Amino acid sequence: MLPIIYWLATAAPIESEATLTPPVAKTDPKVDTVHDEARVDNYFWLREKSNTEVIEYLKAENKYTQAMMQHTEGFQEQLYQELLGKIKETDLSVPEKMGDYYYYNRTEEGKQYPIYCRKKGSLEAEEEILLDQNALAEGHEYLEIGVYKISPNHQLLAYSIDTTGGESYTLYVKDLDTGQLLGDQIPNTYYSVEWANDNQTLFYTTLDPAKRPYKLYRHQLGSDPAADALIYHEADESFFLDVSKTRSNAYLLMELENINTSEVHYLEADQPTDEFRVISPRQSELEYSVEHHGDQFFIVTNAEAVNFKLMRASVNNPSRENWEEVIPHREAVKTRQRQCLSESSGYF
Repeated sequence: MLPIIYWLATAAPIESEATLTPPVAKTDPKVDTVHDEARVDNYFWLREKSNTEVIEYLKAENKYTQAMMQHTEGFQEQLYQELLGKIKETDLSVPEKMGDYYYYNRTEEGKQYPIYCRKKGSLEAEEEILLDQNALAEGHEYLEIGVYKISPNHQLLAYSIDTTGGESYTLYVKDLDTGQLLGDQIPNTYYSVEWANDNQTLFYTTLDPAKRPYKLYRHQLGSDPAADALIYHEADESFFLDVSKTRSNAYLLMELENINTSEVHYLEADQPTDEFRVISPRQSELEYSVEHHGDQFFIVTNAEAVNFKLMRASVNNPSRENWEEVIPHREAVKTRQRQCLSESSGYF
């Protein structure tokens, strides 16, 4: 590595330093007062992405960078090819069995994005391509998949894409029998989307201006997304909102978390129009997470347990006063995850 570093340090740019004057951003002080403390940001104006002056400044930065790095272009290509040679471009993920199907994704040499597929019955069955990210990316400089959720009856696919890099995703629903998109398109969603068990209802989160997931909505397929039911609005700016499903597929979970506090609400996935109910209201520095098995919720918590412990409670009355200890707190062992398995294997 030393010869490479030496070469980069000693190789001179093609242009002289006199012609490579770096652009200098102007200062335009903006004062914000937070907790009675004034803070000055001289470069707040650079946040205005559509401002012509901002765009021209960024172009100047890019031009300067390209000129300064021009003498390394050959070496950049050498490094790129070396790194590319270490990547297995044609590859296959480990298939996941869901119902009668094996779901997986694969990559092909020369293509930038994965292809999402499934096979019915066995891994020797005919492949069905559900989503080709390479095809989706045509015409876009960038494309990222946010969520990829198969409906419980395996007939529909909910997926979201971001074409700007801003982590604000548009949600789509695809009919896997016909290969056609439904009319449902929901903008400004985040990474968390879940199906209810009726195969017609989707729960999803949206973002506030600071890119914080803060609202949970319920959408009925075929309806106008503008009329979707607002299920929850998290007003505390320190909390993030997420929606998930238990491994049993019996319950939807609305999880609210900040750096050291959590709160979980639950809803039977067979009853999507019912109201979410809280397991334990938030309490500062109390953390817990929830899974489901049989007629019980299993809860990993730091309640009086700095290294966490495993509790359980009936799904009919899971409030904190009804939690029962399963695995006690241990000084030398940190309990962080829980996963409920089949009836025969129990849990760990």
